[in-house]
Amino acid sequence: MLFELFYAMKSGNSELLKTTLTLLLLSLPIILLALCVHETAHGFVAKKLGDPTAKYMGRLTLNPLKHLDPFGFLAMLCFGFGWAKPVPIDTRYFKKPRRDMAICALAGPVSNILLAFVFALLYKLTHLIATENIIALAQNEALLNVVSTVLDLFSIGIMLNISLAVFNLLPIPPLDGSKVLYMFLSPSAYFKVLQYERYITYGFFFYLLIESFLPIQIVSLLIDIVSGAILDLFNLILFF
Repeated sequence: MLFELFYAMKSGNSELLKTTLTLLLLSLPIILLALCVHETAHGFVAKKLGDPTAKYMGRLTLNPLKHLDPFGFLAMLCFGFGWAKPVPIDTRYFKKPRRDMAICALAGPVSNILLAFVFALLYKLTHLIATENIIALAQNEALLNVVSTVLDLFSIGIMLNISLAVFNLLPIPPLDGSKVLYMFLSPSAYFKVLQYERYITYGFFFYLLIESFLPIQIVSLLIDIVSGAILDLFNLILFF
């Protein structure tokens, strides 16, 4: 979105600049909410599985200051997917460390899918109400603009939450999907991957930095495909 804003500023098109800036401002609270819900879900499930670390460190909260990672926040603004400050989890409290860690990891993306569905439901309800009162809205430009802005807000809430969930489900360290993958590895393979986890993480983030310059953008393509499938499922459930 920041890239689109720079383009709009460079183009000198006032209408495009206004629209892009509005979408950017609407995205800010959605991004904060999505990241906070994601990390709080990790900590909440960890607590249910016996680990009180997140609770003791004050991370079971929707306060964005407790969860915000500046680079992850910027990534969400620029690319539509990013990350927050990881919630601390101590696997020594778990009965089955790898299994319980996988469950905790899944809690974050699942929470974003559920939040996206809530936004989809709100979008559907608002759209229905607006359609039933289309004549009144047509005669009140100010109210029409408010409804349009609210629909844009809900639409952003759907897409950003789905993108965040899908991105974090990629089975690559340090993303949540890697913790799920670890559950299925043999002990020898698991410890082997742990040895190189840091280097895999560095390589992955380096790839994300240069992906936009590559002819095939693998991560973005995967996110778009899976996000589209989830959105189609929402459409089917809500009968859009």
